[in-house]
Amino acid sequence: MTGEPVDDRPIDDRPADDEVPWQRLDTRVVWVDSAKTVLSLVPASVAIAFFGAEISWGSMGPILAATAFGVIGGLADLLRWVKTRYRITDEYVERRTGLLVRKHRSIRRDRIRSVDTSAKLRHKLAGLRVVTVGAGQHSAAGEAALMLDAVRAETAQRLRQELLYGGPAERPVEETEAAPAPPRDEQVFARLERSWVFYNMFSIWAFLMAAGLLWGTYWSLQMFGVDSAGFVRGLADWDAFGTAWTVVIAVATVGVIGVVGLAINFFTENWRFVLARVPGDRGTVLRTTQGLFKTREVNRDDNRLRGVQLDEPLLWRWMGMADTAVISTGLSIWSTTPSAQILPRGPVSVARRVAGQVLQTGHSPLDRPLRPHPRRALRRRVGWALMATAVVTGLLAWLTTLIDAMPDLVWLAGLGLLPITLALAVVAYRALGHTVVDGYLVTRSGAWSRSTAALQGRAVVGVTFRQSLLQRRLRLATVEVTTAAGLGAYTTPDVAAADAVDLADSAVPGLLAPFRAATTEPAAVPVPLEAQARP
Repeated sequence: MTGEPVDDRPIDDRPADDEVPWQRLDTRVVWVDSAKTVLSLVPASVAIAFFGAEISWGSMGPILAATAFGVIGGLADLLRWVKTRYRITDEYVERRTGLLVRKHRSIRRDRIRSVDTSAKLRHKLAGLRVVTVGAGQHSAAGEAALMLDAVRAETAQRLRQELLYGGPAERPVEETEAAPAPPRDEQVFARLERSWVFYNMFSIWAFLMAAGLLWGTYWSLQMFGVDSAGFVRGLADWDAFGTAWTVVIAVATVGVIGVVGLAINFFTENWRFVLARVPGDRGTVLRTTQGLFKTREVNRDDNRLRGVQLDEPLLWRWMGMADTAVISTGLSIWSTTPSAQILPRGPVSVARRVAGQVLQTGHSPLDRPLRPHPRRALRRRVGWALMATAVVTGLLAWLTTLIDAMPDLVWLAGLGLLPITLALAVVAYRALGHTVVDGYLVTRSGAWSRSTAALQGRAVVGVTFRQSLLQRRLRLATVEVTTAAGLGAYTTPDVAAADAVDLADSAVPGLLAPFRAATTEPAAVPVPLEAQARP
C-alpha cells in the first residue's frame, strides 16, 4: 500500500495499489446475454417457419432490425463481461474495460456522492443488479458515472453498504459474507399513492407513445400476415361519418391509447415507491426505492444536501402538480439520471410537505410568504410580449411580399398572439418572489415552468449582480448566487436595485463585506457587477 494520496489529485488518477485483486462481473451475465440473443431470434423465426413470411425488408424490416439489434447487443455485452474488471480498495473504486481501447476509471471513495442499484426484468430473474457509483460528474461535460453491469444482488448490497457507510475493503467482495445492514429505523416521508397517476396521464407524450405502439403493432401483425389496416376499415362505415368525424374519432382513440399507456408506464416505473431517511455510520441517507419490472434504489448522502426545488409546469399548474428534486452536491437536476428527483410528479401539497421534512427545518422555507417584486418588473415583461408580437407580425408581413400564394392579410394572425404573450407576461410577473428565512434563500420565477428553490445560504460560494440597459432604466437588478450543488447557479430576476445587495447580504452574511462601499445612496448597487468570494 502506498501513502495517503494528495488531496488535489484528480478523480481519475490511477492509485498505486496492487494488493487488492481484480474481480469479474458475475458469470450469470453471460447466461442472461445468451438468453437475450436467443430470444431476439424468436419473432423472425416464428414468422418464417409457421406463417410463411417472406424475408424482405419491406415486410419484415422492423422485426429484422430488432433481431439484429438484439444479437449485436447480446454479443457486445458478452465481450464487455470478458474485458471488464473492478476492485474496491481503501481509497478508490476502480474499473477496467474495453476491447480495442482499454479504459481505466477510478474514483476516490471520499468523492462518492451516491450509490444506486437497479435491475431490469432479465436481471431480476437472474438475481443480478446494476450498481452505479456517482461522484459529482457532469453529464454536459461528457462525464459518466462508474457502472458495474451486473453483479449479484448480495454483492450489490455489500457494495452499497461499503461505499456509503464506510469500512475496509481488504478482501474481494464476492469472497466475504454479506455485511450487516444498517439500522432499519427508517423515517418514511412518502409512499406511492394511486391518485398520483392522474398527474402523469395527460401529456403530449400520450400521443407520441400511442403512435409508437400503433406503428410497432402494425408492422408486427403485417409480418404474421394480419391485415390490421383492413381490420380497422371494417369496424365502421367511415364514409358515412365523413372526414371531420373520422379525424376526431382517430385522434380521440389515439389519445385514449396513449393515456392508458402512460398510466401503465407510471405504475411500472413507480411501483412500491418509498422515500425514506435511513441512518448509517456516517450520518443519514435519503433513499428512494421504486419499480416493478425494472427496480431502482437511489441513496443520497444527507451531508451533501443543500436544498430543495419544486417545478410547476404552466399547462398543469391548474391541477396543483409539481416535480420535486433535491439540491445536492454531485447530483445535477438536469442529469441524464433521475438521482435528484425524490418524488414522482404529484400534488404540490405533498411536494411541499415532503420538502419541509427532508430539509428538517421545522417549518418548511417553501411555505413562507414570498416578497413580491416591483411593478416595474411587469413593465419589462410586457415589453417582451409587445416585442415578440411585433417581430412575428413583421415577419408574416415580409413573407407576404415574397410568396404570392400567401394572403395579403395573413400578417393579422401575428396580432392574434398579443393576448397570449400579454397573458404570459402577467403569469411570469406573478411567479416572481423571494425571501430569506431560517438560513435559506428562497427564490421563485418562471413562466412556462414556475420554479421555486430553497438553497442553504452556507452553500453559496459567490454572488453576481447583473443589469441590462432596460433594467437600469427601470431600476431593477438580477441577483445570481453560485453554488457547487444542483444547477450550479440560482437566479432571482428583477429585484429592486436598491434591495439587490441587501438580499445577497442577508442570504449569505459576510460574503459581500469586503466589497461593500460605505455609501448612503439607496438606489446604487455598491459592489462590482461580479463579486466572487468564499465565506
